[in-house]
Amino acid sequence: MKSFAMSLLLGGQQAAAGADGAAPAGNPILQFLPFVAIIAIFYFLIIRPQNKKQKETKRMLEALKKGDKIVTIGGIHGTIQSVKETTVIVKVDDGIKLEFSRSAISNVEAAAAIKEEKEEKHEKIEEKKEEDSAETSSDGAKE
Repeated sequence: MKSFAMSLLLGGQQAAAGADGAAPAGNPILQFLPFVAIIAIFYFLIIRPQNKKQKETKRMLEALKKGDKIVTIGGIHGTIQSVKETTVIVKVDDGIKLEFSRSAISNVEAAAAIKEEKEEKHEKIEEKKEEDSAETSSDGAKE
């Protein structure tokens, strides 16, 4: 069993070894191919997505403006009252304002923008329905 495990670890080189016990020299490119594959996997699965997320976060923090609804890393929800170079003042409740570092902001809530878009789509659909019903009623009146 021990010799079987060793032959697996050595990748068959022991079997291919000559009578003198020296292993044959393999192609150096093929020997480094697994290392290159591992580095490529790490890059595409770990490093690249992390860099992309950091860039998105940096853009989000640079684009902060007065009136944005935000959530801090600690989970505090509020509205930005003023933006300074490295900090923001957030209105949490009536008369309660807190100053946070920009890096303490987790995300900007887009719920208000999404809600407005949904309302606009809903209004367009309703207008279309009204137009369609008006066309059908006018077509029926002509006959």
